[in-house]
Amino acid sequence: MTETNTYITTPIYYLNGKPHLGHAYTTILGDVLRRVFELRGENVFYTTGTDEHGQKNFDTIQKLNVSFDDYVKEYSENFKRLFQELDIKYDLFVQTSSQKHIDIVKQCLQKVYNQGLIIKKKYTGLYCKGCEQFKKESDLDENGNCPDHQVKPVKISEENYFLPLEPHRQWLIEHIEKNPEWIQPNSFRTEVLNMLKLPLEDLCISRPKNRVKLGVDLPFDKDYVTYIWFDALINYISSLNWPNTDENLNKFWSRSIHLMAKDIIKPHCIYWPIMLKVLGLLPPYRIMIHGFLVGEGGIKMSKSLGNVIDPEDMVKKIGTDAFRFILLNLMNKSTDTQISENIIFNTYNKLANIFGNLYFRTCKLTEKFNNGIIPDVVLTKEYNEFLDRISNTLKQSLLNTNSIYDIQLITRTIFDVSSDLNVFVDQKQPWNLAKDESKHDELMSVLYILNEGVRLLGITVLPIMPNIGKKILDSLGFDVTGLNIDELFVTPKITRKIKQPEILFPKLMDVIK
Repeated sequence: MTETNTYITTPIYYLNGKPHLGHAYTTILGDVLRRVFELRGENVFYTTGTDEHGQKNFDTIQKLNVSFDDYVKEYSENFKRLFQELDIKYDLFVQTSSQKHIDIVKQCLQKVYNQGLIIKKKYTGLYCKGCEQFKKESDLDENGNCPDHQVKPVKISEENYFLPLEPHRQWLIEHIEKNPEWIQPNSFRTEVLNMLKLPLEDLCISRPKNRVKLGVDLPFDKDYVTYIWFDALINYISSLNWPNTDENLNKFWSRSIHLMAKDIIKPHCIYWPIMLKVLGLLPPYRIMIHGFLVGEGGIKMSKSLGNVIDPEDMVKKIGTDAFRFILLNLMNKSTDTQISENIIFNTYNKLANIFGNLYFRTCKLTEKFNNGIIPDVVLTKEYNEFLDRISNTLKQSLLNTNSIYDIQLITRTIFDVSSDLNVFVDQKQPWNLAKDESKHDELMSVLYILNEGVRLLGITVLPIMPNIGKKILDSLGFDVTGLNIDELFVTPKITRKIKQPEILFPKLMDVIK
């Protein structure tokens, strides 16, 4: 069987603030996608990290009056700590201040410069410090503000280096049209095509050091540093060691998946593919974009409104696995996702009552009516079909997950199957079957189906709730080590005794102090 190699990336996040819910959201999506692919036997390389150059980071260093090294160490650790608490399994934590990345950025710049594709000219434009981008009048809202940062861009005139984008616009349009799955979902693909209806302005790829001191020196002019987006985007190939070796690039680039929120579409869907083209590389395989997380009623989160969700604080309240599951269960594909403490706690209770309760009652029923031993039975046709339907439904939810938008289906399938099994218990009433000796075989069949159903649920939740999934499978005496998805969904033939079950999701009154 041919090995499938997949490369998943998140954006690299600005250091100049505390990691927030949006950072957690994107990075969890990538982690779950990675774990699903690995269950299917794929070889995955997953990167995330921090963007450590540019004006915003420099301003924060000045404000804090700290050294660059101390700033990077402290603030990058904030992200690493959060990702550890969220059980994110990445292969490389990117830091743009690393010498390897800096050297590769310089090599990329020199390669483009040597082709005569970079020009120097004086430019006057509206500059948004928050975006670290020049804006056109059409990019601004009715008040003349940047819509993302709600401040008026500053008019700047200066001499800089530029990469002309317009010569590549038609090529990019054709690439998007020929590859309808390249930008996902389709609503954002349409948005990018709309951006490409008008001629593209030249991309400013430098900043003068007298204005922005923090960045990668241009290899052909030491009075300038590299524009932060040109620097940051290179991380997707510097992480694969390009151009120093093409081994990793050849292995992973053909199935590279970039994940991001909708506010950074233009750099990723216009600047980046054109940058790759002039470097002689193909565009990434997929660009998957999600909306923002907003408060109830679609209101933007803000500290003044008191509707900000701190991911670290929420993990302390409900646990990492529940937090991951709930975020993904709430996700909207093409629009912003509403979230609040109230929504989170309501979903947590649903998770506890439907999924957690099924696991606990299955273990307790097996302990009470068969001394904790999962029975070995021959099922009737009706029971076989019921169990096969559960198994196929759960397995297909994993096999059909090829993008971040499919992950919500896994969470909904988990709820649906758990509900079906809870109804099955209530209908079959094993406590009554146990009173009639002639119903013993049916009682054992009911216990068997419940335990096998919970085992299959435990497998299915592994990418989303890895610790709870493992806890369930361990308690049922099932070891997943080294097994692929086909092997995982085959019923074990050995006799197994269950361990004493734990409460997977404690009552909120016990966890919220």
